[in-house]
Amino acid sequence: MIGYVTIGVSDMEKAKAFYSDLLDDLDARVLLDMGRIAFIGQSMSAPMLAVCTPYDNEQNHPGNGNMVALQPGSKEAVDNLYQKAIKLGANCEGEPGQRLPDKFYGAYVRDPDGNKLAFFHFG
Repeated sequence: MIGYVTIGVSDMEKAKAFYSDLLDDLDARVLLDMGRIAFIGQSMSAPMLAVCTPYDNEQNHPGNGNMVALQPGSKEAVDNLYQKAIKLGANCEGEPGQRLPDKFYGAYVRDPDGNKLAFFHFG
């Protein structure tokens, strides 16, 4: 149902590098780069993450309560994405851990532009 989620960034080159490096283990890459917006994913027919500079040329502002949640497939993959994000310059918003017993395992970061990301696994 979701085609793509867009987040605003202040530096396109930095954002493309951050997300390309972060998501390369999930076989994601920049699929389409249109200058002020780039689509990152596995294929154009699967859900993607888009990074863009705001259309109105104003500074980007992460939305309070907005978050992009990525499901890498296992608890170990959650841990790996969290550690990789931190190494790439993200800030911790919640270390990896079991949030709901036997139901939800997650970790939270903010990317270099302040956008909140969740890495999660059900179970």
